[in-house]
Amino acid sequence: MTTAPLSLEHIIKPSTITEGKIPVLFMFHGYGSNEEDLFSFAPELPTELCIISVRAPYPMPPQGNAWYAINFDADNGKWSDDEQAKESREKIAYFIDEACEAYHLDSDNVTLLGFSQGTVLSYSVALSYPEKVKNVIALSGYINEAILKENYADKKHTSLNIYASHGSVDQVIPVQWAQKIPTFLNKIGVPHIFEEFPVGHGVAPQNFYSFKNWLADKI
Repeated sequence: MTTAPLSLEHIIKPSTITEGKIPVLFMFHGYGSNEEDLFSFAPELPTELCIISVRAPYPMPPQGNAWYAINFDADNGKWSDDEQAKESREKIAYFIDEACEAYHLDSDNVTLLGFSQGTVLSYSVALSYPEKVKNVIALSGYINEAILKENYADKKHTSLNIYASHGSVDQVIPVQWAQKIPTFLNKIGVPHIFEEFPVGHGVAPQNFYSFKNWLADKI
């Protein structure tokens, strides 16, 4: 079912729970994609979850969307629009609260699942606002410290749980960027798992089953 009364376009798969607190998983797609992409995972994930797949706010004609622009400049090489990324961080943080209220979801049991650029934003939201997020599934992405809130290090991160994975032959986001994630998370006390799989910029079947099992223990 598609809904559009809230601040970000999204599609939703309701929970099988009909009363009591309903856990929620928000999905954030990659650069140039849309909300249908990761939603293909939804039928295979725990049925008690309400699953909300969100469309990024910046259109990329002719189709697709982005959380922030990636500029290809001959002098500067490839660079990300960090100001736009910060705007998306705030849009997502607001949307989480908005959706939890609108759909009567458990704001203490929120999971973010991102892929690529959606993972960069998932890290940004969870590390900037750890009080809003319980779990993060971070696929094929990295932590961009430039788009974290300035006071993020002062916050308590020990209640966060993060599952991170990356393809060892990723040709879009180098695996070396992802390999820095455990050191960063250890510094601020975030419990986490980091796994590599022998694939490129994508999610291998064994990767899917690994994070699915991890998630089942965390919700």
